[in-house]
Amino acid sequence: MATERALEFSADPGRLDGEWVHATLSAHAYWALGRSREVQDAANAASRCYGVYEADAQVAFARVVTDGATFGWLCDVIVDPGARGRGAGKLLMSGVMADVASLPIKRLLLKTADAHGLYEQHGWSPLASPSSWMEWSGPPSAD
Repeated sequence: MATERALEFSADPGRLDGEWVHATLSAHAYWALGRSREVQDAANAASRCYGVYEADAQVAFARVVTDGATFGWLCDVIVDPGARGRGAGKLLMSGVMADVASLPIKRLLLKTADAHGLYEQHGWSPLASPSSWMEWSGPPSAD
């Protein structure tokens, strides 16, 4: 009988497998399709990054873009399709939330199309006043 290997959370950026992160996001994350490895590496370098590992192989990733003082944005949350349904996402979110709780930030945001249930298990809820938020989607087109 095969036994499942233990999953391990880490906030150590030295453990990240940059190739796995880029390949998994660019193949399985609707929001990151077409993102270059260079852009992903730059984003990771400017963020707090987290991973879940199984026998030293990365199986989940998330990053928080933050000033470390007032605000953060949770993004690029992904679990390898082969590792889904075994608790990797829950372990990832538990570790991320424990790390973020050690910071003095007052607001952490995320955007999701399909994982509301996972985030709700970790204290997330819809924006209390979405009409007060605005977004900027880049400079106008030169057309």
